This record gives sequence, structure tokens and C-alpha cells, in this order.
Amino acid sequence: MTLGEIKKDLDIYLAIQRYARAVPKKDEAKKLLNYSTILAFVAFLSLVFIGFGYAQTGKVIPVSAPEPGTVALVSTGIFGCIVRFARKRFTEFKRIFDILVASIGIVIASPVMALTAIYIKIVSPGPVIFSQERVGWKGNMFNIYKMRTMRLDAEKLTGPVWAKENDSRLIKHGSVIRKLHLDELPQLFNVLKGEMSIVGPRPERPVFVEQLSEKIPDYRRRLEVKPGITGLAQVWHKYDETIQDVKKKVKYDLLYIREMCLMVDVRILLRTIVVSFQGRGAR
Repeated sequence: MTLGEIKKDLDIYLAIQRYARAVPKKDEAKKLLNYSTILAFVAFLSLVFIGFGYAQTGKVIPVSAPEPGTVALVSTGIFGCIVRFARKRFTEFKRIFDILVASIGIVIASPVMALTAIYIKIVSPGPVIFSQERVGWKGNMFNIYKMRTMRLDAEKLTGPVWAKENDSRLIKHGSVIRKLHLDELPQLFNVLKGEMSIVGPRPERPVFVEQLSEKIPDYRRRLEVKPGITGLAQVWHKYDETIQDVKKKVKYDLLYIREMCLMVDVRILLRTIVVSFQGRGAR
């Protein structure tokens, strides 16, 4: 093969390569032109239909963005629907939350409850767990479970009375059990039974409910929700000793009922853990 033939073949090869690169560009340009033509045609038809729509009214209707007030109204309406749905389903969510927390709490606290029960049995004759009638949701009665920290005959002479500091009716180291809130742990079973909630107003005995309802007008509003093991009053207010203390506690309870949601319950629960380790709010 001569040098001239090699050069001729090379020129043909390069020409084929240039053509191969040029074809896709032409195809892409053709597709872009077709898409642009279709888009322009659709836009033209849209303008024609809009023109017909305005022509039927005989007026020129300007197209403008919604006013801020309208946007706020619509968004508020949507937010209101979400809030109403959440409130409607809150009871169900709260029940699921209660079951989960109570179940986990029982598993974690079982060793502590067992040791506390053994200690109570050693220092004081009688049952370790005692039940006491309390007023619950909508005035329904139920039996609350507690670790016994008082003698069996604690109210034999006095009748139902409030606990107080340095109470002589307590068993040995009963005050320590109360300060650490170990006596409240069996109430996790009340939660599983649906008689109580993890967070809510503390349930009271029927005799005290009758007495306090006569002295505090809003006292029975606490019965609008399930009673709880802990509550806003328990983590931010001291133990009841006087009628004034109860009035303050009722204000906390009504505030919780008005503002209650799952996030509030979580915050109160976390605060309860801190208060329990500090030994506050118990007698």
C-alpha cells in the first residue's frame, strides 16, 4: 500500500468520525425544537381559554397572589384540623403511652419492688401490698395498690387523716420508702388495668373528695381525666398539709388538664425521675 492510499483511507476515517459526532447534535437540536414548539402551542391554547373565560364575565380579572390574611386563614384552618384530630385521638395515644411506660417500668422496677417487699415483710407483720379505695375518672371508684409503709392499725384510732412529716404511724424506714416513691411502684399495675394513667391528678379517698369539694369549687374538675401516678402538682408543688396546699395543687391539676399532651406527659415523667431521686414531695 502506497503512502497516498494510506492518506486517502485516513481522510475517509476522519470524515466518518466527524459525521458520527454531528448526527447526535442534530438529533438533539431537532428534539429541543419539537419540545419548544409543543410547549409554545400549549401555552397559546391556555391563554386562549383564559381569554374566553374572562370574556364571558365582561370584565378583566387580574391574576394576583393571595393576600397574607387569606393565607393565614387557610393555614390556620388546616392547623386547626390537625389539632382537632390530635385531640380526638389523644386519649388513644395516651393509653398506648401508658401501657408502654407501665410495662417497661414493671420490668425495670421488679428487682426493686421485690427487695422492698422483703424488707417490709421483715420489719412489719402483715401484707406487703395493700389496696385502698380511691375516686377515679368521672367519679368511678377503684382500688389503688401501694407498698405498705404504715402499721396495720395506723388509722384505728384517728380514722382517715392526711399523712404528715415525721408521721408516727410509719413502719421502720417507711419514710425512706416514701421519699424514694418506692411505695407508688405497684400502681403501674393500676395503669395496665386502665384505672390510672402515668400522668394525671393524684386520686384521693372518697371521704377527702367530699370534704374538699365543699371547700374548693373546682375540685371535682380533677375527675375529668384519669388519675395519675405522677402529675404537674407532684413535681412542682409540695405535699399537701393544709387546705391552702390543696387549693394550689388543684390549680396545677387544672392547668395540666387544659394543656395536656404527650410532650407534656413526657416532660412531667422526666421531672418525676429527678424529683424521686431528690426525695421531694413525699411523706
